[in-house]
Amino acid sequence: MTDRLDRRRRGPRAPLALPARVLLTLLVLLVAGLVAGCEGLVEDVGGGGGGRAPADLETSAAERAAWPEPPKDAVAVKVQRVVDGDTFVATVRNRRERVRVIGVDTPESVDPNRPDEPYGKEASNFAKHYLDGETVRLAGDAEPRDRYGRLLAYVWLRDGTFWNALLAAEGYAQQLTIPPNVTYAALFRRLVAEARRNDRGLWAEENQR
Repeated sequence: MTDRLDRRRRGPRAPLALPARVLLTLLVLLVAGLVAGCEGLVEDVGGGGGGRAPADLETSAAERAAWPEPPKDAVAVKVQRVVDGDTFVATVRNRRERVRVIGVDTPESVDPNRPDEPYGKEASNFAKHYLDGETVRLAGDAEPRDRYGRLLAYVWLRDGTFWNALLAAEGYAQQLTIPPNVTYAALFRRLVAEARRNDRGLWAEENQR
């Protein structure tokens, strides 16, 4: 009887500690799993493509952060479908709109009457990676639409990366300045020149000819 009372006074037994070797093994397995899950990914680039960037992205996070931010009146829209590197379809204020990116021009890849231009498919796939199904922000310039009725826009990805600039800097687009839409013409000129000088994207193919 005395032994039982003593045990009650002492309270329930503390759980047995796991051996140090078992704890170490569990920790190693946990770290290995985390590393495997992150393999092949790099940091966010501006929020497109589910927040993942291709491992071969040429521009650095610091470069992209230095590009212009979206204006306060930029409109958030949902991308429904990418047409090609510089054109996509989006829902804008409850309307389905065909949007043409301002200031840059990617190689042709969807014209049924012409063969694909060099690097056209790559530019289109790049756009699909970042834009398909994503929410982006749009801002206009002096002229709201082109002669085909497409909405003309500067585009920012989810975390603020300037999409027009990314196309130029990564070598997926040439500059295409059509007044009066010239707000970022100087920036695009500089980024295209840098991409060309460094043999990025379409410029690598052109410089090999």
